[in-house]
Amino acid sequence: MTRPRWAAVWPPLSVGVGGLVLWELAIIIFDIKEFLLPKPSSIVEELFAEWAVLRHAGWETGRIAFSGLVLGVIAGVTLAFVTNRFRSLNEGLTPLAVAVNATPIVALAPIFNAWFGITGVVSNQAVVMAVVFFPVFINTAKGLTEVHPDEIELMRSYAASEWTILREVRIPNALPFFANALRVVAPLSVIAAIVAEYFGGPQDRIGNVITSNAAFARYDVAWAAIAVASAFGLALFAGAVLIERLSTPWRMATQVEIINNKPGRGK
Repeated sequence: MTRPRWAAVWPPLSVGVGGLVLWELAIIIFDIKEFLLPKPSSIVEELFAEWAVLRHAGWETGRIAFSGLVLGVIAGVTLAFVTNRFRSLNEGLTPLAVAVNATPIVALAPIFNAWFGITGVVSNQAVVMAVVFFPVFINTAKGLTEVHPDEIELMRSYAASEWTILREVRIPNALPFFANALRVVAPLSVIAAIVAEYFGGPQDRIGNVITSNAAFARYDVAWAAIAVASAFGLALFAGAVLIERLSTPWRMATQVEIINNKPGRGK
């Protein structure tokens, strides 16, 4: 198990560090101006210098993103279970969900500001929730319904109730679909929260820090704020991966078995 874990960690780590080094060298060699693209070293300096402001802004944006993510996931999973129980409802809501999911965030944010107010957090949470809700609903509903007919027939041959079939067959089948959706929407929730902040609200959030500093040509501070948002998005993605491994341990066991059975690998 140790070798596969290291094999999964070192490629992105190497690419990330190498990319930062190339970024720094490219700015120095080609004499790129700081207002066009600041050096990573300058961004790190501003990250420490403005840490108090960035930490507070990251916390405010982070809690909106996280709360909207949780609410969107709960709503999406709940509706997926409801539509699984009533198939006609599933056929009617799925096209509507796809259509609403195609609506840009920039169109949702002003509408929710008008509905829930521009000064609070509810409107921004609603934007995040809307962005998260539909991928979770569509994928979870697909996992609950796209079960092999032989598995359902086998359970019914043992006189299993619909609740037993749901618990023993449909939910395990839907978990990988749900996990894939969660990995997508976890970092997407941070993007939705930041975009929603561009349309109003308190000024102590990441989106406002980025826009205000960019307006005064303090691009190194703006990039430092982007780094904070990226770190929070990566943390949410890591949490989604952890949930996937805990909820679907058989997938990890299968991957390890495939690695161990590769041709040429010693026993």
